[in-house]
Amino acid sequence: MGYIPDMKSKLKKLNLANQTSAKLETTIASLADRFLSYLRSECHLATNTVESYQRDLTHFQTWLAGRSPNKLKIDDLTNYLVWLKDQRLAASSIARHIVSLRMFYKFLQLEAAITDNPAELLTTPKLWRRVPTVIHASLIDRFLTAPKKFDPLWQRDRAILELLYATGCRVSEVSDMLLANVFLEQGYCLAEGKGSKQRMVPLGQRAVEAIREYIKDSRAQLTLTKDPKQTPWLIVSRTGQRLRREAIWELVKRYALRAGIDPETSPHTLRHSFATHLLAGGADLRLIQEMLGHASIETTQIYTQVENSKLKRVHQQFHPRG
Repeated sequence: MGYIPDMKSKLKKLNLANQTSAKLETTIASLADRFLSYLRSECHLATNTVESYQRDLTHFQTWLAGRSPNKLKIDDLTNYLVWLKDQRLAASSIARHIVSLRMFYKFLQLEAAITDNPAELLTTPKLWRRVPTVIHASLIDRFLTAPKKFDPLWQRDRAILELLYATGCRVSEVSDMLLANVFLEQGYCLAEGKGSKQRMVPLGQRAVEAIREYIKDSRAQLTLTKDPKQTPWLIVSRTGQRLRREAIWELVKRYALRAGIDPETSPHTLRHSFATHLLAGGADLRLIQEMLGHASIETTQIYTQVENSKLKRVHQQFHPRG
C-alpha cells in the first residue's frame, strides 16, 4: 500500500500546477483587458483598431498556454511568429501581430510589469511583404458593373463598388461614411481613417453618377420611414441601418464571382487596385499616400513592388536575354 502517498503527492502537485496555470491565465487576461482599455482611453484608437489588437492578443494568449509574458525572451517571441505562420496566417496578418506585440510589451513596461522588452527586437522581414493582389485594369469595368437591374439593391451595390475603387477607402471607412461627408457637386468625400483622422478623397465622374443614382432612388426608398438623424450613413442596409463591413465583404466576393475574376477578391483588393492603377498612370507616390491615409510612405511603397514585378514579367517575356 506504499504507493498511495506517492499517488496523493502526484495529485497534489498536479492540482497546484493547474491552479498556477489558471492564475497566470487570469493575470494575462487582466493585463490584456487593461491594455485594451489603455488603447481606447489614452491612445484614442478607433473601435475597429482596438478589436484588431484584441484578436491578436487572443492568438498570443492561446500560444502562451499559461506561460507569463514577462518571462519570454526574443527566441520565444520568434517561435511565436513561426507558430503564427504554421496557422497559415497571411504575411500581412503576421506583420500586424508583430505591431500588436510591440505595443503590448511597451504597455507592460509602462505598467512596470517588465524591465526588459524583447519585442523591441522584433522586425518585420521584408520577405514577408507580399506583393498586393490587384484586379487587372481591363477587368475593372466588368467587375464594377456586375450588379444588374435584377439584383434587389443593384444601385446601392454598384455605388459601393464604385466608391471602393474610386477612393481606395478601407471597407470600414465606406461602412462608416456619413451622407453629410459626401460632396457630389464638388466631386469629393471625407473619409475617417485610423485614429479618427479625416482626409479628403476625390471622386471620379463614374462614382459620382453611381452614388447620385443610389441616393436618389435606392437609398431614398430604404430610409423612407426613418428619421434622417437616425440614418446618417451613406451606405445603408435593407432596414435602413449602417451596412456592416462584413456585408460589404460578402457582396464584393459575390460580384467578383459573377464577373469571373479571382474569388479571393476583397474590398482591400480594390484599395490595392486603386493605388496600383494610379501609380501606373504616373501619379506621385506622396499623393497616393495621402489619399490612402497611410501614416508612413514606406507602407505606400509596397505598390512600387507591383510595378517592378510587372516590369520584370515584361522583360522576361520580350527581352532576348530575359
